[in-house]
Amino acid sequence: MTASVRLIRVDRLGPTVDYAYAAVVDAPVRSVWVAGACPLDLDGETVAIGDYAGQTHQVMRNLVTALEGAGASLTDVVKTTVYVASSRQDDLVQAWEVYREYMGEHDVPSTLLGVSVLGYNHQLVEVEAVAVIAGAAG
Repeated sequence: MTASVRLIRVDRLGPTVDYAYAAVVDAPVRSVWVAGACPLDLDGETVAIGDYAGQTHQVMRNLVTALEGAGASLTDVVKTTVYVASSRQDDLVQAWEVYREYMGEHDVPSTLLGVSVLGYNHQLVEVEAVAVIAGAAG
């Protein structure tokens, strides 16, 4: 975790979740808002059709690439939203487990949502993120 991001855990809210309840960032920082990373390859085609875990791996690789393009990394992330096109909790858990592999100990506040449909053909997973880079304001 970078020094600019402090993750907050609140015992009164329960220790059973595998993410922090909040994140704090002190200024000055550069903020980075990453559009939802999608399970697309370099040709713009959806990968791993029908495979929640496979698509999540591609989504997270694409998220890392987008962050790098902004001069950031996963440890600069302060908040994510994970969208899974399913009403089945097991499908959401599959995506979440892969997401957590990539995030490691940097367990930022995150929202996991089951949605009815995502934007690309055969798309099952999307992850959007907000990151900050310390000392990089302006």
